[in-house]
Amino acid sequence: MARGILCLGLVLLGALQAPAQDFLISPIPVPLLDSIPLQPDFQEDQFQGKWYVIGIAGNSINATRRARFKMYTTTYELKDDHSYNVTSTLIRNESCDHWIRTFVPSLLPGQFTLGNIKSHVGVQNYTVRVMMTNYNQFAMVFFKKVHDNHEFFKITLYGRTKQLSTDLKKYFTRFAKSLGLTNNHIIFPIPIDECIDDE
Repeated sequence: MARGILCLGLVLLGALQAPAQDFLISPIPVPLLDSIPLQPDFQEDQFQGKWYVIGIAGNSINATRRARFKMYTTTYELKDDHSYNVTSTLIRNESCDHWIRTFVPSLLPGQFTLGNIKSHVGVQNYTVRVMMTNYNQFAMVFFKKVHDNHEFFKITLYGRTKQLSTDLKKYFTRFAKSLGLTNNHIIFPIPIDECIDDE
């Protein structure tokens, strides 16, 4: 039961590929939201659509098994109430999995909370913040979660295609390290075709 709750929490962070033992409670503190950039003049309609997960960095990630961490996608579908239906698609145990949740807009354009949070066991707080994007090529998104009184954070580098420039990946890495993360907390998932291109 406890393992199942842990796995659910990790799924909500977007760390969908690695086994639970690869994710640990970390002494690296979660940065204050005010210290994280927020995309100016966020355009909700342009942000929607399918994104490939190009990079992931977070204080609960252990990258020692990065060789088996495969790329997945996250699709944002804008609803009439300005929230997003968010679906992550990945391959797990040789089959396609889909994880669906709702991101509800806050008073700050580009920042969201998790909808129906009480249905997510152990999750006490969940914030999503679009740091920067040009909408048609890349985005960087910050996630902060409190789960069973433990704080976690993650940064995701999204791409509209499976490849992004080396410069963008280097910027992503530098920013992650500026938050106290190390190379061991940063993963660039292996591109695949199965499942994620079937949509």
